Amino acid sequence: MCQLLGMNCNVPTDICFSFTGFQQRGGVTDVHADGWGIAFFEGNGVRLFLDPLPSAQSPIAELVRKYPIRSLNVIAHIRKATQGVVTLENTHPFMRELWGRYWVFAHNGNLPHFQPELDGSFLPVGNTDSERIFCWLLQSLRLRFSDAPTSKDELFAALHELIYPLSGMGIFNFMLSNGSCLLAHCSTELSYILRRAPFKVAHLKDDDVMVDFSEMTMPDDRAAIIATQPLTDNEPWKTMQPGSLWMFHEGIVVNQLATLPSPVKSLSGISTG
Repeated sequence: MCQLLGMNCNVPTDICFSFTGFQQRGGVTDVHADGWGIAFFEGNGVRLFLDPLPSAQSPIAELVRKYPIRSLNVIAHIRKATQGVVTLENTHPFMRELWGRYWVFAHNGNLPHFQPELDGSFLPVGNTDSERIFCWLLQSLRLRFSDAPTSKDELFAALHELIYPLSGMGIFNFMLSNGSCLLAHCSTELSYILRRAPFKVAHLKDDDVMVDFSEMTMPDDRAAIIATQPLTDNEPWKTMQPGSLWMFHEGIVVNQLATLPSPVKSLSGISTG
């Protein structure tokens, strides 16, 4: 399966330290060698880097690791292909526009029996179940709201209702962001850590790299790091409960709900056959 990395902060922050360890899992310390990608939100724009090469061998990944791009929300992905061939168009994260904002999505899992009907407002370019799920999610939100929801809680409730019936169909870990907040669904495996004052030294699991965050942060800085597996070996990472949806905003958890399997066999816009 793939691995995910996300960051949500209250001030623009670079992800170089976390990405250094994450990059190694794409072919060195792990087997996720079928491409990688990362998206940085900057104001109304997004810097999106994609490469079908393993992240541990990618010159683009080296650029990202050494270039301190600062962002409030970041989503990264290293791929172990289950559906779709190893090509650029099948490389996560995927990006689309909705309500005048960019949305970014990355998925770790496999939903082989989920074949949603798409109305043409959002269509996959590649042939992964992940991109198809993303298009269906945005289509469903667009049909539900004529304009962007007025609050993050309203968006969270709608997304929870949409994914609730899918949580029992297969492995469905994902991250989604519109640049304002970061949403993470733990189907089987996700962990997170909230970094805030007093900041301490962190050491990577996948590379012998150490950083003293107290030397590069301000007292009010906050950053939430979410990953498939903890990236450091000397920090108190928290394991997310399988079957749970989380929302992060300004470096803290602002909402959480269970997404247990539903006995409902079909919903409008969903085909389970």
